[in-house]
Amino acid sequence: MSSFVTTQDGVSIFYKDWGPKDAQPVMFHHGWPLSSDDWDAQMLFFLSKGYRVVAHDRRGHGRSAQVSEGHDMAHYAADAAAVADHLDLRDAIHIGHSTGGGEVAAYVARHGLPQGRVAKAVLVSAVPPIMLKTDRYPGGLPIEVFDGLRAGLAANRAQFFRDVAAGPFYGFNRPGADVKEGVIDNWWRQGMMGSAKAHYEGIKAFSETDQTDDLKAITVPTLVLHGDDDQIVPYKNAGVLQAELLPSATLKIYEGFPHGMLTVNADVLNADLLAFVQA
Repeated sequence: MSSFVTTQDGVSIFYKDWGPKDAQPVMFHHGWPLSSDDWDAQMLFFLSKGYRVVAHDRRGHGRSAQVSEGHDMAHYAADAAAVADHLDLRDAIHIGHSTGGGEVAAYVARHGLPQGRVAKAVLVSAVPPIMLKTDRYPGGLPIEVFDGLRAGLAANRAQFFRDVAAGPFYGFNRPGADVKEGVIDNWWRQGMMGSAKAHYEGIKAFSETDQTDDLKAITVPTLVLHGDDDQIVPYKNAGVLQAELLPSATLKIYEGFPHGMLTVNADVLNADLLAFVQA
């Protein structure tokens, strides 16, 4: 089934809830500027293994309300909590990709653990602790990178999204890449379902939110997965630092895998996710 939940600040959030309601829940958190559809391969896989699978569209994304306000990591986490609370998810595994990894870190640290709802967490190609170059993290990316994303989105969102999907997101710009047009089209479809304002303001949310404290607060076992050819979120500034900050982390770096590895390398990722969930 799929349905909607209304958050405390009145935002309608779309979610999917598939599988046995008494099974252990696995909740998926998507990346920018996509939707819960980006987890199709993982949701069907875990469903086939007997799990309850849940995913939602972030505010302003997919089928959720295109509201003007709240496009920041704190609201993203609170919206995820609204879904988890509404479905009364317990002993849950939370898996987040890219911006969704930041959402998982914020949700688990600020809501899930205090409420006793979380068993494990997984960060896939995730943005924490912070993408932006700062005094604390001098290895980050300069603000000009993110200003460029904003400029491209504002000038022609449709073409910008096409270029991201056809290029660096899946490594389709690499020599000899196995370019899949359906994957590009599906990325573009998901992006264009959402709100330009949510996507524009989401760039600040995923690049400038320092989540050091969130990571340090996550005491449950956490799996960190990153590709060493991630052209969107460089693994040395993300996955490696996450593993250092998390109290109970397992780090796996995949040689040659791109940012969108959960889609184009789903067979490998799914097996490793299942092994972690079952461990």
